[in-house]
Amino acid sequence: MRRFLKFLHTVGAAGLMGGAAAIVAMLAPASVGADPAPILDAIAKIAAWVIGPSMVVTIVSGLLAMAANAAFQDVAWVWVKAATGVLILQAGLHVLGPIQEAAKRLANAPADGPAALDPTHLLEAEINTLWVLLAVSAANIALGVWRPRFPKYPV
Repeated sequence: MRRFLKFLHTVGAAGLMGGAAAIVAMLAPASVGADPAPILDAIAKIAAWVIGPSMVVTIVSGLLAMAANAAFQDVAWVWVKAATGVLILQAGLHVLGPIQEAAKRLANAPADGPAALDPTHLLEAEINTLWVLLAVSAANIALGVWRPRFPKYPV
């Protein structure tokens, strides 16, 4: 069971970071001037079908791994990963909503209006959140690989 949960956790983290990196790449300044409809549609699909499920799999499998392995319950790096999991959840939820909203807004825009709806400007705050999501995810992977020993303080 431990290996299966570790596998799920790793696959979820890979999907989460891959989806976030793909969206950041699609919103790069090089895509400015292109037709925004296919870009926002692809971003909305990546968010809904990759980032959302990967985030859930990563967080749930990590918490289940903590519950299934008694040794993980007394190790500081595991609790740091659990705490940063809250940041990942918050960042993921912050990204999913506005991306879906921007895609709906573009789909409902008048025929002459879509050119004014630039995905880079619509999702400017979400780009920064995606960078934070990538950084926190990378820090979580580093914690899981290196498993640092935090000093114990006297009570």
